[in-house]
Amino acid sequence: MQKKWVLLIAVAATVIVLDQWSKYVVLRELTTAFDASDAFSERLRIFTSNAPSPGFDGYHFRGKRSVSVSDSFLRLRYAENPGAAFGLFRGLPEGLRGPLFHLVSIGAVFLILHYFRKLSGSREEVWAVAGLPLVLGGAIGNYLCRLSRGFVIDFIDAHWKDDPSLVWPSFNVADSAIVVGVALLVIDSFVRKETKDKKVAALEPAK
Repeated sequence: MQKKWVLLIAVAATVIVLDQWSKYVVLRELTTAFDASDAFSERLRIFTSNAPSPGFDGYHFRGKRSVSVSDSFLRLRYAENPGAAFGLFRGLPEGLRGPLFHLVSIGAVFLILHYFRKLSGSREEVWAVAGLPLVLGGAIGNYLCRLSRGFVIDFIDAHWKDDPSLVWPSFNVADSAIVVGVALLVIDSFVRKETKDKKVAALEPAK
């Protein structure tokens, strides 16, 4: 197996495991989802099964506390996101949103694998080789949430002081991996364009 495929599997799997583990911990520590269940097997069943009906606040699981990492910048708080990353398209009707996200998620996985397969593993492609596994792992991590319970668990709240207009939409580990991966792909596009321009310039006859 080529090294790039080993890297793809290792990085994507690490992102998925970290993402699912963090969401499990959030349900355990920040909600009442597991309060009546002592056995790990029962907690795991709750984590991977359909969520109960929403409560008065619209959430399927009731939050019980939040953790302030920094009073002015960051806190951990349970949130549910039926939309895409950072809450995009959460307002779409369920009958449209569900099939759309299934189609987009599966399509994204196949597109990433197709693009990754075409990479030669050259030095110029290092940003793409690093970025695509992060996007793949993040996409699968969030898709597992949608398959099991129909929404994604978010818990990272970035904010500035107590200003409600300066609050970033809640996100999770999978979202973070996707953002970092996309940033690396943007860098890759610039690096490879510059390399291509230099090669073209080298082939042009001197004036």
